[in-house]
Amino acid sequence: MKSQRNVSEFILMGLSSDQNIQIFCLVFFLFCYLSILMGNLLILISIGCSSLSHQPMYYFLSHLSSIDICYTSLVTPKLIGDQLVGRNTISYGYCMWQVIVMHFFGLIEILILTAMAFDRYVAICKPLHYMIIMSRTRCNVLILAAWAGGAVHSFSQFCMIIQLPFCGPNTIDHYYCDIFPLLKIACTDTYLTGVFMVANSGLVALVTFILLFGSYVVILFTLRNHSAEGRRKALSTCGSHITVVILFFGPSIFAYLRPPNTLPEDKIFALFYTIIAPMFNPLIYTLRNTEMKKAMRKVWCQKVFLEEKHN
Repeated sequence: MKSQRNVSEFILMGLSSDQNIQIFCLVFFLFCYLSILMGNLLILISIGCSSLSHQPMYYFLSHLSSIDICYTSLVTPKLIGDQLVGRNTISYGYCMWQVIVMHFFGLIEILILTAMAFDRYVAICKPLHYMIIMSRTRCNVLILAAWAGGAVHSFSQFCMIIQLPFCGPNTIDHYYCDIFPLLKIACTDTYLTGVFMVANSGLVALVTFILLFGSYVVILFTLRNHSAEGRRKALSTCGSHITVVILFFGPSIFAYLRPPNTLPEDKIFALFYTIIAPMFNPLIYTLRNTEMKKAMRKVWCQKVFLEEKHN
């Protein structure tokens, strides 16, 4: 622990040292963060104020939106603030906190996406038993399991990362604190730690993605026996989920399922699972989902009507 105190803060190199690119990033990230907040809050309010909150799929979606807000709020506001004031430092304590909480919410998001895939599998492959299998109690258990899984995962990351000694260079080639950039500047042999991190993060993402892919193969196979209208409705909801899964899992697998080193492309791929995917999630789930669009029109048109009546 004494060697760790030799470094009290880290310098984040960010995405680019070019001032014009930094200005573009400031405007872009501000737009993205406002879009994430408004889009996910829109989903949360629309589901909470409608009957959709009683359906398992939208129950999971509301939790996914909450996690997206928490997940991006850990990185994006600081990134925007640093661009505004021209500061690119982060304290040792907040850096460790960022790593732990990012992996905490990251695994929760993975497990909620898995629960949503399970919900679609039951709805399409076992429709007669859907209400029994996907009861509210079971949905609550799945959400609690996601939070417990995230806690176990982040705690294991914490136990490994907190022991790393930082006594030399303190410049991190990233726009937030992540595991592999920290391993690169630690003044000790980090090979075994890196292998553990790959197994703990990369394999989890890969195995989950394979399970999700397999579930949708079964779903698409089962849809052959449905009517044209049933196939259209099922593909509408499944298509939204598959798009979100690809946006989130593709970059995550690239980032963590490889030898523990840093690449220039890491920062670009990290943008997808920290900012881009959470920004597109509300658009994907609303524009491609008829029930969500109906609920939003009903909730927001009713609010406008009540406000006009009150005035």
